[in-house]
Amino acid sequence: MSAAVQRVQAGSLSEPAGSTWSNALLIGNDVVMSGMTGHPATRQAVEAGAPLDAYAQTWVVLNKIRTLVEAAGGHVGNIYRLTVYVTDIADKEAVGRARRDFFAGHAVFPTSTLVEVSALVFPELRVEIEAGARLDLDLRTVEKR
Repeated sequence: MSAAVQRVQAGSLSEPAGSTWSNALLIGNDVVMSGMTGHPATRQAVEAGAPLDAYAQTWVVLNKIRTLVEAAGGHVGNIYRLTVYVTDIADKEAVGRARRDFFAGHAVFPTSTLVEVSALVFPELRVEIEAGARLDLDLRTVEKR
């Protein structure tokens, strides 16, 4: 028997008409998310003459991930996996600081991979993050072994 699949939608994170992906799917207790970026906030910041740095972009993205997990019925403690793509590996410290600040208070941090890529979909983007969450766990209360 296969797990039930539900499309997760959050009003503030609409998917463009005709898109060929889903921002997030709920498969059983698993919330599986596409790569999230800081767009359109990054584009708006560039147009205003104040581009977002890697820390700010990471913060925007992590909040999008939180929004999707909450739309699926969960909370930030359910996020257990991050795959982070950066266009400049020198941004790893800023990304790491944003992750520490975002997940402050957790017993353990989500597992994570960080890789440098040559480009993301829009030139102002510096960070993209894929995430996984499980509604039946809470990293805020995990015991260390």
